[in-house]
Amino acid sequence: RTIGDRIGEAKASGNLGNTLKILGQFDEAVVCCQRHLDISQEQGDKVGEARALYNIGNVYHAKGKHLSWNMAQDPGYLSQEAKETLQKASEYYERNLSLVKELGDRAAQGRAYGNLGNTQYLLGNFSEAIAFHKERLAIAKEFGDKAAERRAYSNLGNAHIFLGRFDISAEYYKKTLQLSRQLKDQAVEAQACYSLGNTYTLLQDYERAIEYHLKHLVIAQELGDR
Repeated sequence: RTIGDRIGEAKASGNLGNTLKILGQFDEAVVCCQRHLDISQEQGDKVGEARALYNIGNVYHAKGKHLSWNMAQDPGYLSQEAKETLQKASEYYERNLSLVKELGDRAAQGRAYGNLGNTQYLLGNFSEAIAFHKERLAIAKEFGDKAAERRAYSNLGNAHIFLGRFDISAEYYKKTLQLSRQLKDQAVEAQACYSLGNTYTLLQDYERAIEYHLKHLVIAQELGDR
């Protein structure tokens, strides 16, 4: 501020916002991120503006998750405050998405789609969540981003469960399992086995359910995860 560096002030405000978000000080975080947004718009800095919109979305997303954790409910059963907060997150992600499309930034589009999928899932809008996660998946494949691809499969599996499409969920969870093995991520592999066990229970294929729950158990024991 002293040297009149507006872009520098905008970036610093954004960094403050992100740090306050991690500290759980959501309302103060929004104020800082909004300042980042205002200055970026004033300076005609489109990249900064997109980043600020994304960061504000993240703050509302984190606040919404925090509020919904207190409820300990299934997705879609939220307090009014949690619902409004997640809807705000969604709106900012949408604004970010249209701007990064304009900028032609595919990687940023991928992140926006993933977060839109997650917010819609928490809001209980499972069909919308699926549409967003499919977009996320396509971009992850485009970039050869295996970790993002794995997350997308997992999220697609979760959303289909709530629509009662257990067979489709099982297919997505199998892809999650395959990728977690490729990535040598045992914790995620265990999680995929657990999801498959539950899905096959829902499909009333108990033999297979047992098989996957045993695999989950073995990895949990290997990792010493009580």
